[in-house]
Amino acid sequence: MNEILVLGGTGTTGRRVARRLTALGHPVRTASRTASRTGGGGHRLDLDDPAGWGPALDGARALYLIEPDLRPGTDRRERLPLLVDHAVAAGARRLVLLSAYGVDEADDSHPLKAAERAVRDSGVDWTILRPGWFAQNFSETFWRPAVLSGLLALPTGDGRTPFVDAEDIAEVAAASLAEDGDRHAGRAYRLTGPRAIGFGEAAALISAATGRTVRHQDVTAEEFVAAMTAHGAPAEAARRLAALLTDVREGRGAETGDGVEQALGRPPRSFEAHVAAAAAAGCWTPAD
Repeated sequence: MNEILVLGGTGTTGRRVARRLTALGHPVRTASRTASRTGGGGHRLDLDDPAGWGPALDGARALYLIEPDLRPGTDRRERLPLLVDHAVAAGARRLVLLSAYGVDEADDSHPLKAAERAVRDSGVDWTILRPGWFAQNFSETFWRPAVLSGLLALPTGDGRTPFVDAEDIAEVAAASLAEDGDRHAGRAYRLTGPRAIGFGEAAALISAATGRTVRHQDVTAEEFVAAMTAHGAPAEAARRLAALLTDVREGRGAETGDGVEQALGRPPRSFEAHVAAAAAAGCWTPAD
């Protein structure tokens, strides 16, 4: 009963958490909805199929919890709370939840509000991580295609946000899962980079590191939604993302947090450091 179960084991943070724990010598298993039922690529754990959770939870003393699907239109509020109940009943004694900035101040309609409450009320050691926008959104996920096109057309204006490096999130998560004692128990960490920057500055930093011309163009929320839906995104999902980006325009989430330093005893990685590493790794090199 000593394995650590990492949900979203192929995702932006999950694979990094699993890698760090393995490097530290901890027995790790990963789980995702798409994993093989035979375990060849990790355990299969579909949050919509509680009947199939047993094999993944069996023997896990600690869990890294994420909600991988926050698409609007479907109620996700009970999935993680139910998994928490099952995990604790199966013997888990430590939970680390990847939440998000502002969930503590959100109303009960937020899909992660119930998850935070379930973790806090679980009766076992818990840690909650509340990051803002990931730096890796530019190099691995949402905005990478726009960076490759040379144009980030986003409704953010001159708004600034302290992009956090997913490596920092993973290091805090791994420490919270693996370290004995109460250092991280009962803590909610606000995870950010060391300073807030605008999307124009982010584009300029990527341009300088890659030699590519990348610029930010401010657009209205309506223009952003129209562009996303024209490329096949569901309208409701596009509107939700537009609202989050408009929050950046309006200054919400611009303050930095000290969670990385509290958890790890060092400053967070800068956006500049992430850009340099991503450029060196070829993250913005177009595929042939």
